[in-house]
Amino acid sequence: MTPPATLLMSNAATSVPASASQVPVPGPAGSDGIRTITQEGLAWLKEQSLKLEDSSPEEIIRWAAQHYQPKLGMATAFGPEGCVIIHYLAKIDPSVYVFNLDTGYQFKETLELRDRIAERYGVNVELRRPKLSVAEYEAANGGPVYKSDPDRCCAERKLSVLREASTGLNAWMSGIRRDQSSDRAKAAIVGWDRKFGLVKISPLANWTKKDVWKLIVDEKIPYNPLHDQGYTSIGCWPCTRAVTAGEDERAGRWSGTGKRECGLHTLESH
Repeated sequence: MTPPATLLMSNAATSVPASASQVPVPGPAGSDGIRTITQEGLAWLKEQSLKLEDSSPEEIIRWAAQHYQPKLGMATAFGPEGCVIIHYLAKIDPSVYVFNLDTGYQFKETLELRDRIAERYGVNVELRRPKLSVAEYEAANGGPVYKSDPDRCCAERKLSVLREASTGLNAWMSGIRRDQSSDRAKAAIVGWDRKFGLVKISPLANWTKKDVWKLIVDEKIPYNPLHDQGYTSIGCWPCTRAVTAGEDERAGRWSGTGKRECGLHTLESH
């Protein structure tokens, strides 16, 4: 993708000094189609992340919308964190582009939740799909790729879709929390995502699982009923199982493979 050479910032947020009204982002993408960012830009993002460290998710989302709309997006798999962010977005700026990476392997409960979210908040989450249907993909590869090479399956049915969905965006929001796993423990509130060439904002990074579920209960936010059946983290049905007491929150993902991340949130961010 070849977005603009500069990332225009709003002066609306008081946390942004006048000199930072325009944060530099490199010009044309490299041969891999991914943008990079200058050291000056990285320093600015780090500074903003530190300033937001003790802010509430609502304040962080408001900051993101003030700075990056209309080139701000949010990817959601309709986990509890994503539903919380949508809850806030509906109040702050419902025009933010929200999309779901529909691999074709999602649980029916996940897709039904999309409809409930739309009914409750008036937010239409766009389903972004790979070019090949599941049937076409498996036929072309001699069977389910998730069995033979789950990393490749994630790359081709999820990561590539995010790259396409984020064309024209300057920043994206995710629902990751630091307490979800050791892989996510160092997640910044605001950082540069090298893998996708985007500013990455994680409004719930400094929240806990307890914080998330308290808000869901207090505000009656719709959530996936599979969470009531022991599924603490929900992805594609072939690669997700319920967890048992004492297991890591993401232990049910790609169980038995040693894999814990699809690749969207691996530490390739500054």
